[in-house]
Amino acid sequence: MASLSISPPSNPTATTRDEVYVAAMPLRATKGPPQLLLKAAFALNVRPLQHFMLIIKPSSSVSSHPISQGVVFDFQPQDPEDIFVALAALSGRAIPGTILTRKISKLPNKRCWYIGLSNSDNAVEAAYKFNSSWSTDLRIGHHDCRHYTNGLAEVLIGEKNVLERLRTEYTS
Repeated sequence: MASLSISPPSNPTATTRDEVYVAAMPLRATKGPPQLLLKAAFALNVRPLQHFMLIIKPSSSVSSHPISQGVVFDFQPQDPEDIFVALAALSGRAIPGTILTRKISKLPNKRCWYIGLSNSDNAVEAAYKFNSSWSTDLRIGHHDCRHYTNGLAEVLIGEKNVLERLRTEYTS
């Protein structure tokens, strides 16, 4: 998958809607061989071993969120570097998850894709509302970062299964 291969609007100041992006990064693991293995899998683009998150870049007209570039929303295990949590997650058991929200000063320059403009007047508030109803019991393959990213993207831009679209576009 190339970075920012889907372009944002050509004149972003012409809209008052927020831009929405999906980004991928390596899964976190215990330091040492497990962490090296996950980084190698990410470099080889092994999709099940990637962590997905959604980024909202508020339009310049939104003054209630004075940030320079964007807000990241993601869902991950409460302790992603604990080997026992990893073993439980890989065995299919539910583990405690957490929704993280943080401001970023710039969009990632790799593995970050523009997916559309928000349907909401304030995508950040819509994302917080989505988060308030998201169950934080994480189960790999059933209720994880991919499901969270797809669900939040559907709320914000109205498209179901955006990660499948990205996978299809970048593997063909």
